[in-house]
Amino acid sequence: MTVEEWRVIPEDRRVLRELAARVAEIAHSEGNAERRRRWLSHNSLRGGGPMVLAEIGGLLQSGEWSNEHELVCQEGWARHVESGLRWTLVHQDQVKDDKPVEAVLNCPWRVSVSDYGVAPVRTSGSRDGQMGSCTWEPPLKNLRSDLEKLRPRTYSVDREASLAWRDHVADLFDGLLQARLRGGFWWTVGLTWAAIDLVGLDHLMMYLCDDPEGVHRLLGFLRDDQMAYARWLEAEGLLTLNNENDYIGSGSLGYTCELPGAGAAKETPPRLKDLWVLSESQETVGISPRMFGEFIFPHQKPLIESFGLSYYGCCEPVHGRWPYLSTLSNLRKVSVSPWCDEAKMAEAVGSRVIYCRKPNPALISTERFDEDAIRQDLRYTLEVARGCHVELVMKDVHTLSHEPWRLGRWVELAREACAEAE
Repeated sequence: MTVEEWRVIPEDRRVLRELAARVAEIAHSEGNAERRRRWLSHNSLRGGGPMVLAEIGGLLQSGEWSNEHELVCQEGWARHVESGLRWTLVHQDQVKDDKPVEAVLNCPWRVSVSDYGVAPVRTSGSRDGQMGSCTWEPPLKNLRSDLEKLRPRTYSVDREASLAWRDHVADLFDGLLQARLRGGFWWTVGLTWAAIDLVGLDHLMMYLCDDPEGVHRLLGFLRDDQMAYARWLEAEGLLTLNNENDYIGSGSLGYTCELPGAGAAKETPPRLKDLWVLSESQETVGISPRMFGEFIFPHQKPLIESFGLSYYGCCEPVHGRWPYLSTLSNLRKVSVSPWCDEAKMAEAVGSRVIYCRKPNPALISTERFDEDAIRQDLRYTLEVARGCHVELVMKDVHTLSHEPWRLGRWVELAREACAEAE
């Protein structure tokens, strides 16, 4: 896309600036400043009570919650920006959780990354492009003979287009929102997702027993490739901070005064050690903690510890893996998923690591919205995690039985439970 294609219709400009003004007003409010202060205290392990978050992303993916009917801008790029601003306002007006708002519009670097010389062939189900099922044909059929097909990825950045878009947005929202280069280049450095794409989940499980050396070679290749990519981004000055209202893990935010780290020079691009990073290995939930410690974690650990602060886990139950995770020098948050033993994790992490609890989304998704069951679930978490730094995060919600008010009601119930537990 070139600058000439970003046609600005006066009515589009008016709509976008009106929405931006509402966002900026929230961002500069005292209530929003208080949310920021609480996150800074929480993420620094200084306390302040549980933080409550509720995600709407899964509902957007499933198509159950949409604002398409509300969009009035005519140009495609303007409708995309309008949608994002409207969702920010919906989150504040209806969900009302502890997510702050910043008076910014983030513009990512436009980076392209190749495959590994081979790529899986994917076939989606009838809901192609909107969640649903899919199958894939792994390109590596035999781990011993096919590893030689792998090639390190190559990368490039379109600086001209990246800066042009930022300047376009900066002009559009001048005096209201700051346009800045900011964004991540991966969701996780967990490695196992990529490994399973290449060899298949069932085959990887078998290779752990039949070809353990091959598994180490595969994960070692992916580890070195991920590190090479991260170091390229660092050397090219493309890394951006994620220490504010940034999604830094499985449902959490990155507000912290501890990043950038010591030695960071002002007005220079961030380094890896100035950033948060997420790692997880949900796909290997079927292996024992010992096998995780033997095959997976040794390849993840050097990647994780190259960054400033880390968050570990997503949907996998991590209580059996804690002896390994606890050795991470920069671990700050750990996921306590619906399949995790809450009591074991609370005892293990204490006040040293943030206890990021994800209640089962079925509590608010099924046909009957049972407030008593929700209260019981919240009270149990807050009781067993007493003395921990707790986050309550309702995520991976893909349906609310077409009753969007439920998400905000869960936030209210969470706050009530937190008040009771004080």
